[in-house]
Formats: sequence, C-alpha cells, structure tokens
Amino acid sequence: MTKGNSRIMAEENGTLYNINSSQAPELVSYHFIWNPVLITTYTVVFIGGMCGAIRMSFLLVTMNTLSVTTTAIINLVVIHSLFLVTVPFRLYYYITDDWIFEPFFCKVVSIMVHLHMYLTFLFYVIVLLIRGLIFFQWKDKVEFYRNLHAVAMSTAVWILAFATIVPVMSLWYGQMGDYDGNRCFTFHQEFKAEAVKVVNYTLIGIMVIITCALLGLQVFMLLKVVKKVSGSIWPHQEFRAQLKSSFFILVIIFCFLPHHFFRIYYIQHVNEKQYSHLALYNEVCLSITAISCLDLFSFVIGGRKILRQKIFALSCC
Repeated sequence: MTKGNSRIMAEENGTLYNINSSQAPELVSYHFIWNPVLITTYTVVFIGGMCGAIRMSFLLVTMNTLSVTTTAIINLVVIHSLFLVTVPFRLYYYITDDWIFEPFFCKVVSIMVHLHMYLTFLFYVIVLLIRGLIFFQWKDKVEFYRNLHAVAMSTAVWILAFATIVPVMSLWYGQMGDYDGNRCFTFHQEFKAEAVKVVNYTLIGIMVIITCALLGLQVFMLLKVVKKVSGSIWPHQEFRAQLKSSFFILVIIFCFLPHHFFRIYYIQHVNEKQYSHLALYNEVCLSITAISCLDLFSFVIGGRKILRQKIFALSCC
C-alpha cells in the first residue's frame, strides 16, 4: 500500500483500489469485501440476462403481437438488453476501480440501472393488471386492434421515460457536487438538495404502495383459485397461471424493494462523514435490482414442457 497526493492505492488479489486517505482503513476493507460481490452479481446478470433475452427474442416471433401482454414482454426484452449493454463498463470499473471513460458516460451508465428498474417495474405492473382483468372476467383477452397501435403505445412509453430521465440527468444528476473524474457511481452529494430528496421519497412511496396493492390482489386471486378447484391443485392451468403472476410479484419484492427501503436511510445519512461507506452499500442494493434481468431466462427454462412435467410429477410424489 503506497500513499500519494492525499490518496491511497490499495491492491488485493490483483484489484487496485483508489481511496481517499481520510477514509482509507474503513473504505479499503469495505471495497475488498463488496467489490467481489458486485463483480460476481453483474457477471451472472450479464450472462444469464443475455441468454434469456436472445432466447426470448426467438420465442416472441411465434407469439401474438397484438396481445398487450406480449407487447409488454417485448418492451421488457428491450429494456433488459439496453441495460445489459452497460454492464461490461460496470464490471470494468469494479475490477480496476478506475473510470477511464468520459464523466458524462458515467452518468449514462449510472442512470441506466434506475431506468431499467422503473421501466421493468412498469411492464410488470401492466402484465399483472392484464392478468387481473382476465381473471375477474372483465375481459376475455386484452389486445390491440392493429400492430401499429402496439408500436404507438410502446413508443409513447419510451418517449415519456426519456422525457423524464434526460432533464433529470441534465439538471440534477452529478451537477450539484464536486466529484473525482476517476470515480463513478458516487453521486450522493445531490441529496443535499431538498428537491432531490422529495423526488426520491415520492418514488419510494409509489413503488411500495403499488407493490402492496398487487401483492394483496395476487393473494386474493390465489386463495380464490384454491377454494374453487378440487383435488390436487398442480394440474389446474388456472392455478399455474396465478403462480406465474406471483413470480412477477416476488421479483419486485426481492429485487426492487430492498433498494428502496435502504434508500430511505441512505438519503438521510450518506453525506455524513461517519457513513461514507453507504455509497458502496447502495451499489450493492442496485446490483440486486439488476437480478431482475434473469426473469427472461427463468421464463425460457420454466416454459419447457418436459421440465414442467418433471416438476409436476415430483410434486405429486
């Protein structure tokens, strides 16, 4: 370990860390512990996510493109693919601990994980609402009249997303603090502004309220199906359909909510000197949101007829 220009260069297992000397003993240990976790998580996400996106792209060709659910899945493939393109840059940074690209590109890579999380959540909600409408027989099927309508709806969602993200990135993201050009994903100084805190608290509240509502609705539908069927519930198609819907809820709960609950504490304490390591914890929580990219891979694996038959046979035994 060598010192120079009030910074400390620490190396372990071939990984170089560039840490402020005032934070050296504590932050070096945190990096040694959590950087391998981040590298492993994003590697699995990248490989599994790419395999799932490629395979699902082939499957979607044979599906009904007028279905609103299919349109949501297509958009899910797109947002996963866009996010996965930025993952190698994250991996390079976590391995070398040195950002060699433009600071603006750091903002783009950093904000993509948030854009991915919220758009994935939106498409999950759309799928769950459509399945809820069909379950309560308010609609036999929910489809667009023409493929052009599906394209127009998808385009409107993406325009709204980028119309929201671009001004935020230009006005707030990385504009209110003094950051090191060789560091990335550390834009915590923005939370000194009350407007940034309000926006984050609002997003957290919306995410939690919608998730609780969807969870309650899903539990109600599952109980209703269980009461309606007789004998073994596994062979019933309606019950399996509700399990698929429950999968979306579980992804939201285990991938998205931990980040939002931690973010409440993070916003309040991240700019305090004794909590300088919270930015790294925030990165770990964000990496958990990226695990949602494996949903397509799960759909492909779970959709194999032979595998389903083996699972059902095992459950009957």
